[in-house]
Amino acid sequence: MKIIISGSLGNIGKPLTAQLVQSGHDVTVISSNADRKAAIEALGSKAAIGSVSDADFLAETFAGADALFAMTPPNMGGANIIKNTTEAGDAFAKAIQKANIKRVVMLSSIGADLPTGNGPIAGLYNIEKIYEKLDTSITFLRAGYFYINFFNDIPMIKGAGIMGANFPVSNQIPLVHPEDIAWAVAEELQKTQEGKNIRYIVSDVKTPSDIVNAFGNAIGKPELPWVEFTDEQYFGGMTQAGVPEEMAGLYTEMGSGLRNETIASDFLKNDGKAEGKIKLEDFAKEFASKF
Repeated sequence: MKIIISGSLGNIGKPLTAQLVQSGHDVTVISSNADRKAAIEALGSKAAIGSVSDADFLAETFAGADALFAMTPPNMGGANIIKNTTEAGDAFAKAIQKANIKRVVMLSSIGADLPTGNGPIAGLYNIEKIYEKLDTSITFLRAGYFYINFFNDIPMIKGAGIMGANFPVSNQIPLVHPEDIAWAVAEELQKTQEGKNIRYIVSDVKTPSDIVNAFGNAIGKPELPWVEFTDEQYFGGMTQAGVPEEMAGLYTEMGSGLRNETIASDFLKNDGKAEGKIKLEDFAKEFASKF
């Protein structure tokens, strides 16, 4: 199969590309960074350098492809994030239609069933709605909360001896490792499937209490506490750390969606299976290596 991978050689793209090349597929990787060309080719794939917001570039890249992994950058700039993300998804849709690609796997997220109240995930809701109108086979791969987001808590642990967010210690959080996403994407791309389908990819479902216990034990701080911040405290902490206000506001909104359990609700109600292989205890070792 001729397969196009967007997302460059990131946490998902690199293991996904390696897996597909090893399986004998003709793989092209899209990257906006020309410096990535050599690394892409070193994996046995081809490089297509350009912007995912450029529908003409995408259509040219997609020409003749059998399948596409569509991943829009999660935070496109510090302003107009939802608008920029949605417009990139629209550029993908136009290129998919022009190239007549028959199989698409779109990276989406838990909470993408919600139009609002989910922070940056609202952009993925918009893109799902755009893609629903396409005459092609599409799997909306809704991923859990990335384990690797917790790397951002390392300075807080080192500086204040705590972990925390604006959701409580007892809520169930669907978690996922990028390598499990790559495995699920590869499986979906090689399927013969009709229509529009939703698949959740989650590695584990744990509470913040479980998370601090696992990380604390792994880094030699078994008493590591989870602190629930107010929305104002959470927003203020991010902006003080240099996060742009719009982005901080979206992440605060996402945290409140995890707090009121609307973001995880559809997964827990309709699926609830953690089919990924990398469990919290496995990731805790990776976390400790970065600490």
